[in-house]
Amino acid sequence: MTESMAHPYEALTPDLVLDAVESGGYVSDARILALNSYENRVYQVGIEDEQPLIAKFYRPERWSNAQIQEEHDFTQALLELEVSVVPPLPDGQGKTLREYAGFRFALYPRQGGHAPNLDDFDQLLSLGRVLGRMHALGRVQPFSERPDLSIQSYARESYDFLLSSGFIPSSLEQSYSTLGADLIDALETAFAHTDYTPIRLHGDCHPGNILWRGDAPHFVDFDDARNGPAIQDLWMLLSGEREQQTAQIAEVLEGYQEFCDFNFAELKLIEALRSLRIMHYSAWLARRWSDPAFPKSFPWFNTERYWGEHILELREQLAALQEPPLAIF
Repeated sequence: MTESMAHPYEALTPDLVLDAVESGGYVSDARILALNSYENRVYQVGIEDEQPLIAKFYRPERWSNAQIQEEHDFTQALLELEVSVVPPLPDGQGKTLREYAGFRFALYPRQGGHAPNLDDFDQLLSLGRVLGRMHALGRVQPFSERPDLSIQSYARESYDFLLSSGFIPSSLEQSYSTLGADLIDALETAFAHTDYTPIRLHGDCHPGNILWRGDAPHFVDFDDARNGPAIQDLWMLLSGEREQQTAQIAEVLEGYQEFCDFNFAELKLIEALRSLRIMHYSAWLARRWSDPAFPKSFPWFNTERYWGEHILELREQLAALQEPPLAIF
């Protein structure tokens, strides 16, 4: 479950980060702050007589250059439509994907702000409007390089990997195996009975990737951008009991539909998409366990208690898939 060889990120020293930023023609003031990111490595780097920059170093071998560029191009196209996103800065040749000492990276302007208040219906209305504008562009054409959000990649591959990984305690393997198989069958049914057209998505639109400043939200970190149902970018804005979630999604969709039509059949996919995220998250932690940052940051993972709670969560999701979907009247 661990590897003896050094992880590639161990070579990403503070000096290398500063040298990479300065290779773009910037002069740093040698101040560097590691930001909260695990899939990639992200730093705030001070720049002489200017605002700090955000330097994002991509995890080796996760995305191809073409897939990263497609993400960059999507955010740039959104910015040109005056949608509140933060695309990477181009270099002197207009390139946004940079390379230094074997690492691929991108530089971003620093965007201040705080997470939105999802109990504030005015903010939900604003979020819906921005997402509607984002999806109006996203539906023009799908990504050609980036993958689809699918049961195969998020659920079945996660399930198969975990069963063969040795992470699940032997006392819980049978429970996970049986429950996971039943949940995947239910997910297949849910998607088979929902007709939708995949569009380009943010992909990971949780409140931590939305920075509220002034009267407007700014969407950041499109690293998980992919094709999928529009509801994927909406359901993570919901919280609380069913009545509260119904009111929240109604407010989001009121703003959304000012700019983009919404297929209400996709409301049936909310719990299915939540299930995919839960299964994918556990496999993601297991796949990244050889990265020294993960055991340090997620010490509760890889314990019998964690897997017991995970199985309980999957059981709750299986029950949730049998409930009627949210309905907007």
